[in-house]
Amino acid sequence: MHELQFIQDLATVMLVAGLTTVVFQRLRQPVVLGYIIAGVLVGPYTLPVVFIHDERTIRTLSELGMILLLFALGLEFSLKKLREVGGAALVAALCEIVLMLWLGYEIGRFFGWGSMDSLFLGAMLSMSSTTIIMKALDDLDLKRERFARLMFGILIIEDVLAIVLMALLTGIASTGGLEAGEAMGAIGRLTLFMAVSLVVGLLLVPRVVDYIARVSRDDVLLVAVLGLCFGFCLLVTEMGYSIALGAFMIGAIVGESASVARIERIIGPVRDMFSAVFFVAIGMLIDPATLAQYWLPILVVTAAVVLGKVVTCSFGTFIAGNDGRTSLRVGMGLAQIGEFSFVIASLGLSLHVTSGYLYPVAVAVSAITTFLTPYLIRASDPLASLLGRTLPVRFTGLFGAYTDWMGGLSLSGQGAMVAKMIRRLVWHVLINAMLVVAVFLIMAYLYRRGAFHWDILAGREQVKRSLAWSIAALVSLPMIVAAYRKAEALGMLLAELSIPEHIGGARTMRGLLARIIPLATMGVLGLLVAALASTILPPREVALVLLLVMLLLAWLLWRVLVQVHARLQGALRDTLEKTGQPDDRHH
Repeated sequence: MHELQFIQDLATVMLVAGLTTVVFQRLRQPVVLGYIIAGVLVGPYTLPVVFIHDERTIRTLSELGMILLLFALGLEFSLKKLREVGGAALVAALCEIVLMLWLGYEIGRFFGWGSMDSLFLGAMLSMSSTTIIMKALDDLDLKRERFARLMFGILIIEDVLAIVLMALLTGIASTGGLEAGEAMGAIGRLTLFMAVSLVVGLLLVPRVVDYIARVSRDDVLLVAVLGLCFGFCLLVTEMGYSIALGAFMIGAIVGESASVARIERIIGPVRDMFSAVFFVAIGMLIDPATLAQYWLPILVVTAAVVLGKVVTCSFGTFIAGNDGRTSLRVGMGLAQIGEFSFVIASLGLSLHVTSGYLYPVAVAVSAITTFLTPYLIRASDPLASLLGRTLPVRFTGLFGAYTDWMGGLSLSGQGAMVAKMIRRLVWHVLINAMLVVAVFLIMAYLYRRGAFHWDILAGREQVKRSLAWSIAALVSLPMIVAAYRKAEALGMLLAELSIPEHIGGARTMRGLLARIIPLATMGVLGLLVAALASTILPPREVALVLLLVMLLLAWLLWRVLVQVHARLQGALRDTLEKTGQPDDRHH
């Protein structure tokens, strides 16, 4: 009987969703609105007829929809594009998220809502909708415009910052508050986890996926990719992070494979089906009586989203060096909330820290702003022309002078080349250092879980810790050597740039500076390893002996370790720069 009810519930959801979306497609409106309205119609609050008998099953299916939706967003995320969007998108995204987070919190407090409700409202308002914006720009044939490329960059950075924000919200909800030190620690741990997962994942996953794609049919590839997705999500939840983080990250990793276009094509129908259930489940949570009761907050929040995002995104884009017309078009295009807002709202409900009214309020605001998005994008260019004609010449001249000044600040020629070299060396040092720390943290985790609790070592804790530490040191030795070499190169470059030749003893001072930087890097790395992996730190005398042994091994195997790291680095670079991967993906 239960199985029959499940089929009946699923059939009801899909039939009503199909009918409403056909109507919305004919009206040239986003189908997401149709899914949400379908959920309202079959939900328990609208009609006296009971359509859905087991809402928990639909909720479970909607969780799958959320995972596949974020996995698909990750597929469209491109590390290469993230590197190319530059500082303009980062500045605009930070301005939008910080100011909208504050504005949403203040609106919640103004209406007398609790601090958690206000905080989650601010987080929901700070995220724009990638799917809605892509669909609107595609319909209006504006995806190749310069302002559209800036919007893509802002959305990419928003997606990354949304994951960080969700991790912080989880910490705040679990502890009731988060001190500055705890917040920095949480961000640091999350950054370390993401960096290591990306590096290791990019070395392995794209090659495995491309091999399966070469030798298998579409159905086998689909099963393998979904297995990777759900397996990584399980790993992420074991590490204490949200399942949304896992889905987005494994999508971004798989998205760097050469067969990404084929994967997007075959996973599209599965994603669309379960995403439909996800949005229908969102609609089922909406009580029309609640919307009628909270009509004033809905209108205020909607106005805050439209005006706040237009102002914050336009301001952030402008101060990053773009002209006023482009900045206004970016701001008006990003004036809505969408899928990540729903995920954040679901997070609040699952953690039992937000009130029941917050979710339907957010959905109502999303529906209204989604409806307004195409019209705002169409109106942005005429509004920019109108403002250009009506604003005083003094203001327009000042804006133009600022844009020209910002454009003149960018480095060119030899200066840009040197800055690029310094950035590359710093990134190499940081990434290798994070990998070393991650190896020791993984070994400490395995030690705590009993991986070294063998019968032969029973009661000999110091030997177990020394063994775990030695294995971690051996595995991370190529990264340690690489971090030292890159830090040494950075020190030599900075010494040449900072100490002119005419200063007395310039050669000695340059040599000293060139040695200080790699030694300081090794010192900081050693302190990090000792602090974060203290559970496997052997006694002082044993640690000293092991350190000397590792130094001897590094000296004897220097060339081999350099070659091993060079091959790993080359493999990673090949993955990121694959020519088989299309650059302009269909969103």
